[in-house]
Amino acid sequence: MTDVGDSDDRNVTGLLGDTTERDYSRKLQLFNAFAEPELRRAIASLGLKQGMRVLDAGCGTGEALRWLYGAVAPQGTVVGIDLSAAHVAAARAGVSDQVSVLQADVLRPPLGPRNFDFIWSMNTINHLREPLAGVRVLASLLHPGGRIALGQSSLLPEMFFAWDSRLERLTNEAVRSYYRNRYGVSERDLASTRAIVGLLRRAALHSITVQTFIIERVSSLNPADEAYLLEAIFRGTWGERLRPYLSGEDYDELAALCDPGHPAYALRRADFHFLQTVTIAVGEVP
Repeated sequence: MTDVGDSDDRNVTGLLGDTTERDYSRKLQLFNAFAEPELRRAIASLGLKQGMRVLDAGCGTGEALRWLYGAVAPQGTVVGIDLSAAHVAAARAGVSDQVSVLQADVLRPPLGPRNFDFIWSMNTINHLREPLAGVRVLASLLHPGGRIALGQSSLLPEMFFAWDSRLERLTNEAVRSYYRNRYGVSERDLASTRAIVGLLRRAALHSITVQTFIIERVSSLNPADEAYLLEAIFRGTWGERLRPYLSGEDYDELAALCDPGHPAYALRRADFHFLQTVTIAVGEVP
């Protein structure tokens, strides 16, 4: 992910706490493995052609770099940029020599203007304190007629516990409270950064299209799905951090549902049902 500060300033943070040293590589890798079918389908829908020059702005651990290169190879070029040193190292380790990965701030990319035909930016704009400025910078890197695709997955997935709407509501409210206290951001702050269609219009892009892909999972889960939901959501997003925001009884119930060793473990229930959205908004530079 990217940040709004100089890439050599370790004390500057973005809206969700990003710095050059912040490392959530494992969570990114889990998400990309989990959502790979839907993300690859989204990329396939974009009409990329061989020979195009593509930038992945906020490339994370680089899984999408491989998918993007596959769409423009063998004559095409793909470049990835990310603020985090750990993410850049992971991305470089996983791509071929035909893909370049740079450690860079999305608002200060070490790239010349009008260099690219297409920009892919997934789950990055929501990390910027000034998302409109980020879109404008990215647009300046495109040739006339070039396109930018802003992708955003839902920040709070729905229907983990469709059989218990009360606990599901309390858990989501606890997550919002955690974000408010941890990062100083409210639901309004997060909602405004997710308005990616409006951002493209305000940045004076045109021919805007939008498509939402549904990630839907039911029992039984494959290993990649269970690994993401267990490690990144049940343990990494919920877990002990939510204890202060739930009653003792509700926390104990949530902990049991998140525990693979407990008979109530949610991911192995026959009626487990999960939905998450990934929205891709595309705009064209005049």
